[in-house]
Amino acid sequence: MKPSLIVHGGAWDIPDEAVAACNQGCGNALAAGWSVLASGRSAIEAVEAAIVVLEDDPVFDAGYGSHLNGDGRVECDAIVMDGATLRAGAAAGLQRTKNPIRLARKILEECPHMMLIADGAERFAKDCGLALCTPEELVSEAEWEAYLRCREDEHAAENHRGHEQGTVGAVALDSHGRLFAATSTGGTCCKLPGRVGDSPLIGCGCYADSEAGGVSCTGYGEAIMKIVMAKTAVDFLRRPSLPGENDLAVANRAAQDAVDLLAARGKGTGGLILLDRSGTPAFAFNSPRMAYGYVNPDGTFVIAV
Repeated sequence: MKPSLIVHGGAWDIPDEAVAACNQGCGNALAAGWSVLASGRSAIEAVEAAIVVLEDDPVFDAGYGSHLNGDGRVECDAIVMDGATLRAGAAAGLQRTKNPIRLARKILEECPHMMLIADGAERFAKDCGLALCTPEELVSEAEWEAYLRCREDEHAAENHRGHEQGTVGAVALDSHGRLFAATSTGGTCCKLPGRVGDSPLIGCGCYADSEAGGVSCTGYGEAIMKIVMAKTAVDFLRRPSLPGENDLAVANRAAQDAVDLLAARGKGTGGLILLDRSGTPAFAFNSPRMAYGYVNPDGTFVIAV
């Protein structure tokens, strides 16, 4: 099986001045994930490596750089899903986990449950040997300044630095045919403490089934949850091809139809990335921009906003 990888850095109103940083971040994530796949290692290692890079980059709303909630604290969510077993590992409400995707993987591989939240999730992380950080270590200077402006100005839109939805994600297929999808987020700016969006919910922010494909979503979480967008997009991949369609056309149609449904029934904006079961990449979004990147069959990178 030929490996394949696609990543995203969120679908939102990315301002012109942030485009270069988003491109750089997605390029770095692709490089990290592709080095794993090119060496013959597993897809779960690849999505983890790619997302760790995005979580560590304050340009994106995940890990360090996450939006702050109404109390001025970071609460992160993440998920990773195995397309072979349909098992997922998810964590939500994390305040002391530098790389939530690492904890999601630990839950997938070592926990009898599929989702843990808040203190319980972080106790499990500690038991698994993952080091916890202080809540303050997750707060970037830019997000703290945005929070202070929101607090003084009733959450005015211009205080969000142009990005309310900057979730990150990755989908990878390795040389052994294993398919994994993953998503990580800091949620929405000034959200109510305890709010959980679509990102860590199986079928909403992420889904993978080796019989069809894998998806990672980004955008307005409450709208994505309404249409279970990741699972919907994967199910669209199961449809018969139309006359004259190749694999790429089928994948593109599945992605676009899911985003069209998000607009029509969810009444929201966002986007998604996907790989079909053979590794064909596709994406779609109805926000002004989405940061994304994927690896061509010849190993070259495509990166765009």
